[in-house]
Amino acid sequence: MSDTFPRQYARTRRLTLGEPRNITVSPDDRRVVFLRSRGGSDPINCLWVMDATTGDETLVADPDVLLGTDDENLPAEERARRERAREGAGGVVGYATDAKVTVAAFALSGRLFAAGLISGHAREISVEGPVFDPRPDPLGRRIAYVSGPGLRIAELNGSSRVLAAEDDPEVTWGQADFVAAEEMNRSRGYWWSPDGTAIAACRVDNSSVNRWWISDPAHPERPATEHPYPVAGTANPLVALYVLGIDDDRRAPITWDREQYPYLARVSWDGPEHLLVTVQSRDQRRVSVLRAHAFDGTSAEVWYDADEVWVELYDGGPGRLADGRLVTLADGGGARRLVVGGEPVTSKDLQVRAIAKIGRNDVVVTGNPLDDPTVVHLYRWSDLPASDDPVSDDPASDDPASDHPASDHPASGGSVLAGRLVALTSQDGVHSGSVGGALMVVRSATLTADRPTFRVVDAGGSPTGVEIANHAEVPLVHPNLRIARLGDRRLAVTVLLPTGTGRSDRLPVLLDPYGGPHAQRVVASNAAYLTSQWFADQGFAVVIIDGRGTPGRGSEWERAVHGDLAQPVLDDQVDGLLAAAAKFPQLDLTRVAIRGWSFGGYLAALAVLRRPHVFHAAVAGAPVTDWRLYDTHYTERYLGNPIEDPGPYDRTSLIADAHRLERPLMLIHGLADDNVVAAHTLQFSSALLAAGRPHEVLPLSGVSHMTPQEVVAENLLLLQLAFIRRALGMAV
Repeated sequence: MSDTFPRQYARTRRLTLGEPRNITVSPDDRRVVFLRSRGGSDPINCLWVMDATTGDETLVADPDVLLGTDDENLPAEERARRERAREGAGGVVGYATDAKVTVAAFALSGRLFAAGLISGHAREISVEGPVFDPRPDPLGRRIAYVSGPGLRIAELNGSSRVLAAEDDPEVTWGQADFVAAEEMNRSRGYWWSPDGTAIAACRVDNSSVNRWWISDPAHPERPATEHPYPVAGTANPLVALYVLGIDDDRRAPITWDREQYPYLARVSWDGPEHLLVTVQSRDQRRVSVLRAHAFDGTSAEVWYDADEVWVELYDGGPGRLADGRLVTLADGGGARRLVVGGEPVTSKDLQVRAIAKIGRNDVVVTGNPLDDPTVVHLYRWSDLPASDDPVSDDPASDDPASDHPASDHPASGGSVLAGRLVALTSQDGVHSGSVGGALMVVRSATLTADRPTFRVVDAGGSPTGVEIANHAEVPLVHPNLRIARLGDRRLAVTVLLPTGTGRSDRLPVLLDPYGGPHAQRVVASNAAYLTSQWFADQGFAVVIIDGRGTPGRGSEWERAVHGDLAQPVLDDQVDGLLAAAAKFPQLDLTRVAIRGWSFGGYLAALAVLRRPHVFHAAVAGAPVTDWRLYDTHYTERYLGNPIEDPGPYDRTSLIADAHRLERPLMLIHGLADDNVVAAHTLQFSSALLAAGRPHEVLPLSGVSHMTPQEVVAENLLLLQLAFIRRALGMAV
């Protein structure tokens, strides 16, 4: 059988297999540790070490050799973690190292393995399992791991013991709860102290949380799986934080006002005796950073942020410079800004996305110019003179001055700009970095390269000439696109036309959005458009629009969807489509379809329900059809608590609009989806049936939210294409 793009896309897990990932650069800049499979169709990741100077690679851990079998026997916790992380590969999918990056720990099939990153050898440590999320202490002397509901400690000789566990099946130690992993981007539940004498660990009590039961109707002999799922307006898990002594009986609860701040968002150590703990109110309008004492559990606020709409969480902080100044991000003056010692140090023209590394005297961040959300660059801030540019050593072992006065809430219009900011990347694209000491590995995805590159660069961003090889396959399609800023709101719009087209004949239009918060589709990266280009090559003009609520364009843009996830988002799709048609005469507005997944599926169904004169057919994959069925942290940020005000939920429900359907609609949903559960589609379909509205439903047995199965992924594209062609009156 000849390879086609749908087959290639499915076989290569969306062309991600063979790409380096989970990159760590040692603080001494000698080693680069990463995961990568051997080729673009190999789903088994191996652990590698590269000499940062020469580029020589050493295979440290090969799962086939270590396990002696191709089969993976994953514990339930690992399967859930992979779903939260949208992980489609196998083998070594995660690892953790000591502070000097000389030892790594990882799990395979629920078994514990350790690797010497200098010797280049890995071995199994036979401990009581199953093993989940193993992490060596910063000095590399022992390994902590989660097993079932408890947290355990393993010595390198293979002995292990329980550090924290309870008989109550509703209580877990050392794990992230569902909303933290799914919505807060906090996938871990414990943190070693810098000296390895203690662990800060989450205790999660799910006893009050609403229950879903996820079953597989194709296998009625199998029992349903119980899944704690905090639905909007219902109880969240009770999350507490304790400091546990490794060689003593210390169990110090970290105290804060959990009634006011129930969400535990971030945890990091602030020297060997203190922690920085970020907590958030349920309405997400207040965030407090606490400095907690590791021995008596007392805490004091050192930073807070507040917003009348919501305070956005971010990755990579907070933390401290060597002089004790706190490093955070905060919205002010219309943009998200880097804040050092309580003062904004980046301008209102830059949207800072995340913190990549906090060094002794400098900070590396990702961000974009506010007027160009299609790119993401790396920047390095320092307040030292250029001749004294620092090396970003790991400050984990430093304990800054013990007394830090509470910082005020950042001034919303602050204009203090201390220090200097240097751009580390310049080519249009999406760039991210893994920082060691003076070196970092920069991942760059651009419109001119078929695959991302992974270059080692120095502190100023100059390439050293060393790269990590990317074994991902070259895609069989090559985007033929134009990116433009259109309409009164200068919407970011991408238009893709069939490959090699120079014709002026009219083409049916396919909108291919996500359209919701926390995700962009219009970016300067070739990989973002591969599926869209395949649809274009089937005879469509594909249009992708990032409207209000999407990242990159500042605070007001993101918050424009507050209280209404439907109308502003849909209005921008319509306005962007009309503006694109005015600029590109090939677009035939008498034949317009829309497809999407997750929030994009919600948007696709919404489009044919509320704007049938614009959209003539829709494919809605895994759509949220009633926001009352989605989780607390995500949904309440945008729509509030439905117990207090049901209005926003009523106004944004697809189910309430079922009687309005007059266009062809295909609904697709994985029956094993534990994020957007299949009840969304099933209840919507029932409402459509009750209203006498014909539609198609494609249930996917055993498929989760990320549809990792190869045959499913391939045929989903083909079935969507056939449906859209039929619906628009095209030849099938």
